[in-house]
Amino acid sequence: MNPFEDMRLFCQVMESGSFTAAAEQLGLSKQFVSRRLIQLEDRLGVRLLNRSTRRLDVTPLGQSYYESALRLLGEVEQVEQGIAGQNSEPRGTIRLSAPLSFAIAHLGCLLPLFLQRYPQVTVEVDLSDRPVDLIGEGYDLVLRIGTLEDSTLIARRIASIARVYCASPDYLALRGTPQKPEDLTDHDCLPYGHGRQVQWRFKGKVQALNVSGRMRVNNGDLLRDTAIAGLGVTYLPTFIVGDALQDGRLVTVLNEFAPEALTLSAVYPQHRQSSRPVQALVEFLRERLASGC
Repeated sequence: MNPFEDMRLFCQVMESGSFTAAAEQLGLSKQFVSRRLIQLEDRLGVRLLNRSTRRLDVTPLGQSYYESALRLLGEVEQVEQGIAGQNSEPRGTIRLSAPLSFAIAHLGCLLPLFLQRYPQVTVEVDLSDRPVDLIGEGYDLVLRIGTLEDSTLIARRIASIARVYCASPDYLALRGTPQKPEDLTDHDCLPYGHGRQVQWRFKGKVQALNVSGRMRVNNGDLLRDTAIAGLGVTYLPTFIVGDALQDGRLVTVLNEFAPEALTLSAVYPQHRQSSRPVQALVEFLRERLASGC
């Protein structure tokens, strides 16, 4: 095997979590995969993986090698795509991570249309609200909502995400409608997150307020349903509460204090900047979300 094949083998083991799973996916024997990685470690003179009977643990040098290997393999892929011709149809696999609620609201209708447009592209989707490690976990593209940390990653704006404060008509009839942010201290709030104190932001004199309530959860759909049941005021993106607002199960409050919309960004590593499948998906999402999906 050449060094690039060893890199691909090691990356497959990292992503699969075991020699057995990697061997199955590659159509090789477990013994062959294990032997090749031992030879790779011998050639490098370092330990990449700590092996036990139950699990594999990557060493710090192994993690560094994995991240570098992903970048190099990505560059090789781009070179091959360039040689194949820029006028050819995008082809290949995109490993995509996206927020759960957003994906349910939009990607369920958009990804099938994308795959119909580009029949030689495959998409592997992981839905998670946690901040994934794009490089370390081997993603080609991540959709993120909100402010992004400074990094070497590339971010492109996809769409704006408006958020509203809202509650059920029954809750407001019982507890009254808040007229200003400070009024929320006398209300039950349904914040997103697991901290004891969650901060909601506003326009105007009071720009931030710590809120708490009887229920905290890191999923907007569950918060929406809890608000519909009349248990408090919540603060969520319109793609989660839009239908409930339209049919009257929820009504907005504090509209004049709502802060600016969040940004939905497509984030990818530099070595995916010229990836035709990644760029095709980014442009497709920008196009469809701009037109209201």
